[in-house]
Amino acid sequence: MAGLRLGPLLRHIDGSSSASSPSATVWVEATRPCAAEVRCADGAGGTARTFQVAGHHYALIPVTGLTAGTETAYEVFLDGTRVWPQPDSRFPPSVIRLPAPGKGVDGDGDGDGDDGGVLRIAFGSCRWAAPPAGESDPVGPDALHGLAARIAADPAAARPDVLLLLGDQVYADEVSDATRERIRARRGLADAPGAEVADFEEYTWLYDESWGDPEVRWLLSTVPTCMVFDDHDVIDDWNTSAAWLADMRATPWWRERILSGLMSYWVYQQLGNLSPAELAADPLYAAVCARPDGTDALRAFACRADADPASVRWSYRRDFGRTRLLMVDSRAARVLAEDGRAMLDPDEDAWLRAQALDDPGSYDHLLIGTSLPWLLPPLVHDAEAWNAALCRGERGARWARFGEKLRRAADLEHWAAFPGSFAALAGLIAEAGTGPAAPASVLVLSGDVHHAYVAEPRWREGPGPDARVLQLTCSPVHNSIPLSIRAGFRLGWSAVARAVGRRLARHGRCAHPPVDWRKLGGPWFGNQLMSLELRGRSARLRLEQARGNDVLTTVAESELTP
Repeated sequence: MAGLRLGPLLRHIDGSSSASSPSATVWVEATRPCAAEVRCADGAGGTARTFQVAGHHYALIPVTGLTAGTETAYEVFLDGTRVWPQPDSRFPPSVIRLPAPGKGVDGDGDGDGDDGGVLRIAFGSCRWAAPPAGESDPVGPDALHGLAARIAADPAAARPDVLLLLGDQVYADEVSDATRERIRARRGLADAPGAEVADFEEYTWLYDESWGDPEVRWLLSTVPTCMVFDDHDVIDDWNTSAAWLADMRATPWWRERILSGLMSYWVYQQLGNLSPAELAADPLYAAVCARPDGTDALRAFACRADADPASVRWSYRRDFGRTRLLMVDSRAARVLAEDGRAMLDPDEDAWLRAQALDDPGSYDHLLIGTSLPWLLPPLVHDAEAWNAALCRGERGARWARFGEKLRRAADLEHWAAFPGSFAALAGLIAEAGTGPAAPASVLVLSGDVHHAYVAEPRWREGPGPDARVLQLTCSPVHNSIPLSIRAGFRLGWSAVARAVGRRLARHGRCAHPPVDWRKLGGPWFGNQLMSLELRGRSARLRLEQARGNDVLTTVAESELTP
């Protein structure tokens, strides 16, 4: 009999008036080949056969017959046997809640922001798997545990309509003690990569550990998620530079790591990011589902993605009423040659522009999700821009060699380390946010840096965009940061730090960036989540931190737009 190994995860939802039929997708991993089915209390449902990758069995179940603006409980069956909810579950039923139809985020589409139409989005990044119940937690309480506890305690209360996980869903290079012991038993730790995951099978262990956690498992079954990778999903500082990549490719273990990382990301994360229409048009998904074993097809895809990153698009767009979300791949899409470094390759950059500028006036809020912050503390920004100048030879070969060593040692590889891409994003935000059809806000949502802050840019030339533009950074969901690094991030915003940064920029002969910026809030440290409440053209921000006993405590709130 087939069992439920992992899931269910509620992924893509669409209840907008533009949808031909309101729908959702539910992802599961089963213990053997089977027919997976979702049955909803209101009669909606869907079925899918599992597909196989590397001896594992998965299904992405399209759920149809739903009604926009409603909520329905659901169950999961494998070969006709109910496997979810689990018999001993202490949690309320998992539900599919669809947004109300209409042109606005308010329920009736008139833009007045009635209570039924508030769109709530929670986001964060960097979640190291929580230890089993009863064990001490070395990095403190898990913010997703806190969110799960609050929703479970009052299922009828306000909850996120979608949860954005902005990178580092798993840590391939920083495993738990339990995973380390599994690796030791399987292949030993003497040979590289040692106590890091080596292949697809070991990646499955990371997802089992992270998503099998009871609180998180239930949370992901009842709150839709959008995901994008960051470096630790593969390895720390993934794609830092061309020299870094050459060194990695020279190791005997890297090829299997990168192929397994891309394959597992496609199965566990990327599939659920896509709409049913996108899945129906995806030749890879069709090939994997059509074969008794889709491993070879998926591996061939990963080989192409590794050899030619521009051949694959991991970025995607989601529209929630009059809120547009663009999730941007700021890892695999990089151009690494020093004479043409870019955060996004030309096709990816063109895609981002096209999506941001599509149908002006059709959205009130533009959200750009990128795992790496666009706006950093000014000292950090200037240090990264200076380092990029050194590495491309602005001060000669000797400085270039020093710059590459420093870049790797200090993780200098954010948007600031790609000055042309930093400026291009500033230009795109200004263009999208200016004019009579401009949205009320353009918000850049990021994580990675293990603290939270709010920053506001000011354009050096001209009045700047009409929309409110902000960098909203929130990390970690469940991780830690050394006290010395905390002090550095606090210092990075100071006047003294700005002066030091300017000296570095002058030494590197760096051009002024097109924007200056100031910190409006933070830095905040701890395990935390940010949430946006969007009502018509208004936006409100809340930052909550995890405390003991699975409690989320509000530490900051602010109105972003009136």
